[in-house]
Amino acid sequence: MKKQKIVITGGPGTGKSSIIRQLEKHGHECLHEISRQVTLEAQKQGIDQLFLEKPLLFSEKLLEGRKIQHREADMIPTPTIFIDRGLPDVLAYMDYFKTEYSSYFTDACKEYSYDKIFFLPPWEEIYQSDNERYESFKEASLISKYLFETYKTYGYTPIVVPKTSITDRTTFILNQI
Repeated sequence: MKKQKIVITGGPGTGKSSIIRQLEKHGHECLHEISRQVTLEAQKQGIDQLFLEKPLLFSEKLLEGRKIQHREADMIPTPTIFIDRGLPDVLAYMDYFKTEYSSYFTDACKEYSYDKIFFLPPWEEIYQSDNERYESFKEASLISKYLFETYKTYGYTPIVVPKTSITDRTTFILNQI
């Protein structure tokens, strides 16, 4: 049986991590978002906001981390793995910030594929900023559009998750698999 790699994506503050934690509570294997980890590593090296100071390097580190996650998913002995963001997210953010990038990025998105994409739309009532999430809700909404379009560019049909409770959103996702 083929392993299913399922991405949970959406703009900042849409509830991705909460849904991933809920899936884990129900015994599902999940791989977490790595951008905060990349940011913390850079801070240990004296770069306060790698994303702002060296955006291409930040994106390269994210892409490499997500490629590693993709390979890790193959090693997990369960038929379904949920992943908080996929490789196309990196390109969507670079496009949003008008960062130029090489075919290295686009080639990776073609090489590493996923089975389903669940998209969490912008939701102002739950949106919160923090030390790593500094975008306004308006900016987060625009990033969401870039994410949705980028996944479509790579041949995916993102499934939009309704704006309901975490439990209901998680149930919706599980019922679609």
